Amino acid sequence: MRLLLISNSTNAGEPYLSYPMPYIEAFLSGVREVAFVPYAAVTFSYAEYERRVQERFSALGIRVRSVHRAADAAAAIRRAEAVCVGGGNTFALARKMQEQGLMSAIRRRIRAGIPYVGWSAGSNVACPTICTTNDMPIVEPSSFRAIGAVKFQINPHYLDANPEGHAGETREVRLLEFVAANPRRYAVGLREGCMLRYEAGRLELIGRRPMRIFHKGVAPYEVRPGDDLSFLL
Repeated sequence: MRLLLISNSTNAGEPYLSYPMPYIEAFLSGVREVAFVPYAAVTFSYAEYERRVQERFSALGIRVRSVHRAADAAAAIRRAEAVCVGGGNTFALARKMQEQGLMSAIRRRIRAGIPYVGWSAGSNVACPTICTTNDMPIVEPSSFRAIGAVKFQINPHYLDANPEGHAGETREVRLLEFVAANPRRYAVGLREGCMLRYEAGRLELIGRRPMRIFHKGVAPYEVRPGDDLSFLL
């Protein structure tokens, strides 16, 4: 498998997909066209999402073909050189992917070795479920099951602190709830500006910030770029 799972598309004050683009370029070296899944878009059109991503990928010489234009989206995935899944609302993304059979189609293509790039919601759906999304359930998917390309759960945009004046649960508390309810599963808090790359059987954390690890019965702890992450596999 080849996976590039990105926490967020855009850092504050930067252009869209600016910070991860060098890693995307290297990861997709030799790819001429990607099948793009735009279904996390809610307040703007799938065509607009395709246009935004194409604008960035044009610099790489890669054509972006959104699956929303295909008569059979799953067939478009089966023909794809690579798959990219964009961020947005994870529940909207999951429902549309399930309706079109894309979870299983992408899983098979990933296992066949084609590159997969996801950011935010697109990283979350690479996990066994979408249960560690931050998003509001604005629509109801048929289940929480996702692609299952990795065995652990990703929480994108992981934050350490509560906003001032907020007395509710922190992100850490919510992830501790998840591992308490799912004791066999690891969850990782992937901070902004960071990504996970899986190639040649090796999982690597990329970025300047550590990643937080959650597992039942173990106090949350940090791993840093260069640390051994094989326990997640």
